[in-house]
Amino acid sequence: MKLMTMVMIGALAAPGVTKVAAAVVTKTVAYEQGGVKLEGFLAYDDALATAGSLPGVLVVHEWWGLNDYAKGRAEQFAKLGYVAFALDMYGPGRATEDPKVAGALAGQFYGKPLMAERARAGLDQLLRTGFVDPRRVAVVGYCFGGAVAQALAYSGAPVAGVVVFHGSLIPLPAAQAPAVKARFLICHGALDPFTKPEAIQAFKTSLDDAKVDYQFIYYSGALHAFTNPDADRISKQAGLAGIGYNAAADRRSWRAAQDFLSDLFAGPAAAP
Repeated sequence: MKLMTMVMIGALAAPGVTKVAAAVVTKTVAYEQGGVKLEGFLAYDDALATAGSLPGVLVVHEWWGLNDYAKGRAEQFAKLGYVAFALDMYGPGRATEDPKVAGALAGQFYGKPLMAERARAGLDQLLRTGFVDPRRVAVVGYCFGGAVAQALAYSGAPVAGVVVFHGSLIPLPAAQAPAVKARFLICHGALDPFTKPEAIQAFKTSLDDAKVDYQFIYYSGALHAFTNPDADRISKQAGLAGIGYNAAADRRSWRAAQDFLSDLFAGPAAAP
């Protein structure tokens, strides 16, 4: 049993590195894509990390941008034994809770190669840590990030798995199907008003036609953004209907994701 001891931030931590606990390290990582400055968030267990040894998880944020929620998810994956990198699609300091601003920021990517290109820059940063086995990498996306995760996989990027939580769904273009080797897990709120039944069917049909290995799980009573504990507050504050936290769906989908990744990688066992 590993003893986890909290340490003070300061002399014990290298510049730019925060010791969350004795084994879990978090670090901001500056990088660029297409001349745009970006800043991601890396989390890993330094007691486990050795060269090329661990499976990696690329976390893609909601349309709100890289905020504490996305960073917290990266830390959760790190505590399970993965090297996690929460990428940045917008640039430092561009996270928001204004739906109009978020819509404009996310809107620049839909239907454009830039979506996969920006995500690939984040994947490259994850691989550059040197701790990740490049054959064992998954991308996990939330809401807008779910669409980004799909676009990355469709581009032929070296990802073994895709997990989408309450995400926008993009049908797999037939021309890109031969490049897709990833397995997919889709965790979807049964009452999500933002994804219409015909869009879901088009997505499923495209994966069926391409013979992609996927699971699609509905969570009854769950709205959009059901995994985010701040969804109710944001919904009220922004006057945005159709989003809300659902503790049962959050718990069950998190378990499904852990099981999916453990099976995918034959790697770290999910915590009870």
